[in-house]
Amino acid sequence: MIANRMESFNPFIVMEVLEHAQRLQQDGINVIHLEVGEPDFCTPVKIVNAGRAALDAGDTHYTHSLGVWELRESIARHYNLTYHVNISPEQVIVTSGTSPGMLLMFSALLNPGDEVICSNPGYACYPNFIQYVDANVCYVNVHESSGFALQPDDVRKQINSHTKAILINSPSNPTGQLLSSTTLSQLAELGALVISDEIYHGLVYGEQPHSILEFTDNAIVLNGFSKRFAMTGWRLGYLIVPSDLVRPIQKLQQNFFISANSFVQQAGIAALDDNHPELEIMRQTYDERRKYMVKRLRDIGFGITVEPKGAFYVFANARHLCSDSYQFAFDVLKNAHVAITPGIDFGSNGEGYIRFSYANSLENIQVGLDRLERYLKSQ
Repeated sequence: MIANRMESFNPFIVMEVLEHAQRLQQDGINVIHLEVGEPDFCTPVKIVNAGRAALDAGDTHYTHSLGVWELRESIARHYNLTYHVNISPEQVIVTSGTSPGMLLMFSALLNPGDEVICSNPGYACYPNFIQYVDANVCYVNVHESSGFALQPDDVRKQINSHTKAILINSPSNPTGQLLSSTTLSQLAELGALVISDEIYHGLVYGEQPHSILEFTDNAIVLNGFSKRFAMTGWRLGYLIVPSDLVRPIQKLQQNFFISANSFVQQAGIAALDDNHPELEIMRQTYDERRKYMVKRLRDIGFGITVEPKGAFYVFANARHLCSDSYQFAFDVLKNAHVAITPGIDFGSNGEGYIRFSYANSLENIQVGLDRLERYLKSQ
C-alpha cells in the first residue's frame, strides 16, 4: 500500500526533536529550544502592513504561475544592486517557500541516475529531494580542520559523466560556514551546473556573502524571505534559473502549486523595496548571541575551532562526549529539557557533532546552556 520510495526516505530529525519537545511541553515541562532554525523575531512592520493592505484590497486570487511581475522585478533588481550581476525578471520564478522551489527545480532538472554533488555534513533535506526524483547524491566530506568549507579539488575528483550539478549552501546549515569568493570562483570553473542555496544571505557577521551568479551564468539560485526577513510562516521563496529551465519549471508549478499566495507576494515586494530598520537590529542581535554561544559552549567543553560566520547555528564537536549524537540529543532533551539537533541529521560526517541554534533569546540561551552544563557534569 505504501510507495517503495518511502523505504529509503529519511525523517527530518530536527523536526522529530521539536515534536518530542512539544509533547514534553504539553505535559507542563519547560523546554529550551536550541534546535530549530527559525527566527524568533516578528516580521518587520512595513512587510506586515503590505500583506494586510493586499488582503484588504481583495488580493486573494491566483497570480501568474511564475509570480507577479512586480515581485520578479524586485528580486532581479535586488540581485543586480547587491551582487552587481545582470539578472532579468524573466529568469525569476516565485514559489511558496524555498522547499517547494527545490522540489520544482530538481524535478525539472534531474533524470534517474543523475548525480548531484553535496557536502557532508549538509542541509538534511537535500538528499531526500534528490533521491525523491530517482537521482543520486554524491557526497564530498567537509571537515572542521578546513572550516567545513567545500574544497574544489575534492569536488573535481567526484565529477563524472553522471554529474548534473554541484549543490552549495553559503552561509551553510548546519555549520554557518561562508564560502570565499576564491572558492566560489574555483567551483564555477569546474564546468558543472552550480546550485546555490542563498537563503541565509543577509545574516552574515563581519564579512560579505557572494552569490554564485557573480562567477558564472551556469547556475541556479535558491532564495527566499523566511530567514532574512523573519517570514517563515508566509511561505515565500524564489528561484533564479537559466532561461531554458523557466518553462519546464513553470509547467510543474502550474500543476503542483498553481502559484504562490497572492497577498504574500505583495509583502515580498515591500520586503525588498522598502527600508526596514528591524533587519539590522535583528542581525546585530544574532551576532551578540553567536558570540555568547560560541564562548559558552567552549567553556562547557564543546570543540569549536572555527566560528560560524553566517546563519544562526553553531556546529560543535562533541565526539569526546558521545559516539551517538542522536541518542545524546534525546538524552539531553529528556534529562536537561534542552532541545538540540544531533549532527547525524546532516550526514554521516556530522556524527559526533551537535548543532545549536541561536534563534532564541539570549536569556533562554543562557538558561539552556546552564542546564546543559549541569547535565554534562552529572554524567
